[in-house]
Amino acid sequence: MLDYDSIVIGGGPAGLAAAYQMKIEGANVLILEREDRLGGILKQCIHDGFGLIEFNQVLTGPEYADYFVSAVVAAKIDIVTKTFVTDIQRMKEGFQVTTVNSRKGVQKLTCKTIILATGCRERTSKQLMITGDRPAGIYTAGTAQYMVNIEGLLPCSQCVILGSGDIGLIMARRLTLEGAKVVGVYESKATPSGLARNIQQCLVDFDIPIHYRQTVVEVHGRERLESVTIAEVDAQMKIVSGSEKTIPCDGLILSVGLIPENEIAEKLHVSIDTRTNGPIVDEQMMTSVPGVFSCGNALKVFDLVDHVTANARIAGKNAIKYIQKGRELIG
Repeated sequence: MLDYDSIVIGGGPAGLAAAYQMKIEGANVLILEREDRLGGILKQCIHDGFGLIEFNQVLTGPEYADYFVSAVVAAKIDIVTKTFVTDIQRMKEGFQVTTVNSRKGVQKLTCKTIILATGCRERTSKQLMITGDRPAGIYTAGTAQYMVNIEGLLPCSQCVILGSGDIGLIMARRLTLEGAKVVGVYESKATPSGLARNIQQCLVDFDIPIHYRQTVVEVHGRERLESVTIAEVDAQMKIVSGSEKTIPCDGLILSVGLIPENEIAEKLHVSIDTRTNGPIVDEQMMTSVPGVFSCGNALKVFDLVDHVTANARIAGKNAIKYIQKGRELIG
């Protein structure tokens, strides 16, 4: 007998919504989360703007997450935190998931279906091919957000933000409120990547300039970042010779895009969409591997967490249908 109807990998907004949907429809579900608390990225998003669609009110990230965390706890869904998935094997009637954590060591669990809700990760400076040494002071926007909002640390006193993704825009405002000087936001494209409301509320309202068709081409400093070189780029993203200028700063915040995190999907030989970097799924959110579903930012990067929740519910509902269909075939 298999341990669970479904194992949900990831305890962020997508995993919580999918697990809860399955539980209320009668499934035996387990949530695996690698951090010590559920909630995913929402735990550090202390700004408001969440829940307008899902709850018809304006919530902070932790408030939004707390609704679903409370719901899964009240529903008595099995939850294991500080746990990593090291392997998944296809079996005749389901899957075997190998996990490891400090309390229980290595475990092998079985299930009928898998929900991939592993979220996404940020692009780093090495993926941008920025030249220079590796001084302290270069952070992804999410890392800087964690330092300020969770650890209570100010990562820099004067910074440049590269890219106009939403987290970067929000951190421009957050760092300003904490007393840091944000020299400007530099975007290589001709238009911003983030939401219009964040351009207004985070940049315009705080007199933080945004410069289009410009990017960071080099960082300077050995132990600590001392300055960056900015240059203009043309429509083909080539550096405009002679446009370089140096800006003193002790912080470079990168907000240059998110990538769905799908190492586990690749282990299962799930087909990946080269456009989104997420699994190829059908209208039921099932991947190319029968019984494996994907949802949330592991599938593609969503602008709003409300849309993540709606997408995860679809995956949860169809995972239930898949299980029920299997039971009918067995019966």
